[in-house]
Amino acid sequence: MKITFLGTKGHIKTKSRLHKRHTSTLISHEKKRVMIDCGQDWIKKVWKIKPNAIIITHTHPDHAFGLKNGSPCDVYATKDSWKDLKNFPIKKNFKHIMPIRKAKSIEGITFEAFKVAHSITCPAVGYRITIKKTSIFYVPDLVAIRQQKAALKNIKLYIGDGATITGGHLVRKKGDKLFGHTSVKTQLGWCQKEKVLKMIVTHCGSEIVKNDGRIIRAKIKALGKERNVEVDVAKDGMEIIFR
Repeated sequence: MKITFLGTKGHIKTKSRLHKRHTSTLISHEKKRVMIDCGQDWIKKVWKIKPNAIIITHTHPDHAFGLKNGSPCDVYATKDSWKDLKNFPIKKNFKHIMPIRKAKSIEGITFEAFKVAHSITCPAVGYRITIKKTSIFYVPDLVAIRQQKAALKNIKLYIGDGATITGGHLVRKKGDKLFGHTSVKTQLGWCQKEKVLKMIVTHCGSEIVKNDGRIIRAKIKALGKERNVEVDVAKDGMEIIFR
């Protein structure tokens, strides 16, 4: 599969040369292109990208508001997400419900949604993505994966939340519910535990976007080395071929 990081910035005002647009990723296989998330930065540009399908993780503005003027293609989202998108002018025949924990083939690519803790008002999911025998896991915003072991079993690459590198200040609690963003350090720990050997950081927060990219990458790579996980930071336009 070919993975193109169209945008890698979180919901922050700060921009940089490497991180200009809201996080969105294109999964390509045999001339088919599936776009994951379409934030408000993409409200006009999505028509130029020409995806065959768009898949939504949750409905925060930086992940779904690029669809406020409609969509050029089929859109897949969970029942919870469609409640928030109901007034968006998306053609009825373009609307599809993404089931939870049931593999769904979209343009020849298999997606399986896993619930994650992130927002109390906008329930979010991460996606286990499989082409042939190769699986990756994609989750740009989270505190925790509800069924972590099943989500990460035998995956080759984990693409995760870069809102904060080591701090826990973005994890909050309301009643017994956690919400916000966990750290890159914590996610590397998950990879180590589940024997995932590679991670790419996206949805970058101010800590990554504002600072020298070389220094930040070195810091994150060192955290990965301590846990035997090869890790890197995505930048807008970065492409990788993964088999």
